[in-house]
Amino acid sequence: MNKKSLETHLAEVEEHGFTIVENAIEPDLVDALNETLLRLEKDLGIVPARNGFEGHHTVRIYNLLALGEIFQRIPVHPNVLPIVEGVLDPGCLVSSLSSISIDPGEIAQPIHADDQVMPVAKPHAPFVCNSMWALTDFTEKNGATRIIPGTHKADASPNYGQHYDSIPAEMPKGSVLIWHGSLWHGGGANNSGARRVGIAMNYCAGYIRQQENQQLGIPLEIVRRFEPRLQELCGFGTYRNLIGHIDKKTPAQRLLDETRDFKSIWDLA
Repeated sequence: MNKKSLETHLAEVEEHGFTIVENAIEPDLVDALNETLLRLEKDLGIVPARNGFEGHHTVRIYNLLALGEIFQRIPVHPNVLPIVEGVLDPGCLVSSLSSISIDPGEIAQPIHADDQVMPVAKPHAPFVCNSMWALTDFTEKNGATRIIPGTHKADASPNYGQHYDSIPAEMPKGSVLIWHGSLWHGGGANNSGARRVGIAMNYCAGYIRQQENQQLGIPLEIVRRFEPRLQELCGFGTYRNLIGHIDKKTPAQRLLDETRDFKSIWDLA
């Protein structure tokens, strides 16, 4: 863990809805990720989605775990995953992994909560915990994520498109912002002359559906090369020895020729 203790980061998420881990990511990894994203954008012909949520001047690349080995280091990073596991639990899953590059001229994204499409009364215990990796400095001028501290305790989600006062989550390159899925937030406007690059590493509890379907989105020949913990995070295990099994076998046993023994919650009772 970095300068703050794990307990301090978890206390900040509990109280304010977010925490920032400064200088969490190794400089060589930041550089490699930046280089890989630029190559993918060119090779795949990625262009802005040009809608009100994803942006008209924002380049997003989805399903990154299927696009390069370098991205396998992100979900299991030791300076980030323990905090997420503390907010959710060790049974958490990769919900989505994508890049968000905000170019100059982009306007602020509508304020939203990442769990607001789920029909659950608020406030509630977290079942979504997301993170933003700063691959460049994040400043108010270049579009740092806008947040409204404490809104994870609100009894409703924001009204889409309505203005809300917010503050920028400014942080130096290599830092990571982690937040409760109910926190009101949105991408900032880029009024600078340079691109703001981030990676959205999003997690969810093991008992809800992932935002990106990891089991169908990542070719099995790639998943077989994942370390076991990353396979579990992508949904090839089970949640609490029950949710997600196939005839009392894990997806890894059925699809990846996993040889580790599996006992269901009922076998362990």
